[in-house]
Amino acid sequence: MHLDLTGKSALVTASSEGIGFAIAQGLASSGATIILNGRSQEKLKKAEERLVALVPTATVRSFAVDLAQSTGCDALVEATGPVDILVNNAGIYGPLDFFDTDDATWDRYWQTNVMSGVRLSRAYLPAMQDKDWGRIVFIASESARNIPADMIHYGVSKTAQLALSRGLAKRVAGSGITVNAVLPGPTLSDGFQAMMAEEMARTGKTLETLAQEFIAANRPSSILKRAASVEEVANMVVYVCSPQASATTGAALRVDGGVVDDII
Repeated sequence: MHLDLTGKSALVTASSEGIGFAIAQGLASSGATIILNGRSQEKLKKAEERLVALVPTATVRSFAVDLAQSTGCDALVEATGPVDILVNNAGIYGPLDFFDTDDATWDRYWQTNVMSGVRLSRAYLPAMQDKDWGRIVFIASESARNIPADMIHYGVSKTAQLALSRGLAKRVAGSGITVNAVLPGPTLSDGFQAMMAEEMARTGKTLETLAQEFIAANRPSSILKRAASVEEVANMVVYVCSPQASATTGAALRVDGGVVDDII
């Protein structure tokens, strides 16, 4: 199957590294013009250089803004103009007991993980409607359906993304626009590596080994029994953004290795 996105522009938020960068690389390899986003201009510059090295034909721009703020979303929309593909990947996570999670923390997660996607979708959808073509993808998590007891605040924000993506898909029903959510499970991302850095140094174990141990202890329902690569997650996103996925909308598409224990 040849996924051709030539002539399409794609904004991938939080794409200077990790899953976001892998998605940008996959979209660029399929011919899309790429807009990278993050909070650090220095990291974005390195990401641009890395992406062009990996995909020499890529056309890439980048904009450093904080999407947890409405002003940051507004600035990004003004800088980019309309896009054909919006991948809402911006998000934060971290374990914290429910009784230690204050209102400010809840609000920070909500603004970053949920409202950034609300604001950007609201801004970019009208131009997609004018063209009668567009793709919006929310990068949620298996934690949206498998709420972790030590990250309830995070799980709630990811469940909200499923509701948002489904609702938006229904809002543009009958058009050439699709809206979907992709739910990664444990993934060998830069964030996971940073979380495990101290343990890697202490034990001498590889990231892959520690990921397997984490899954065995915390996600025993996993069928894959290993962490996914960022490329494996990106493959699903690139497909959903392609013309071939025109009949897939309003879906919660799992790339979780079977962690969520059901058949739907």
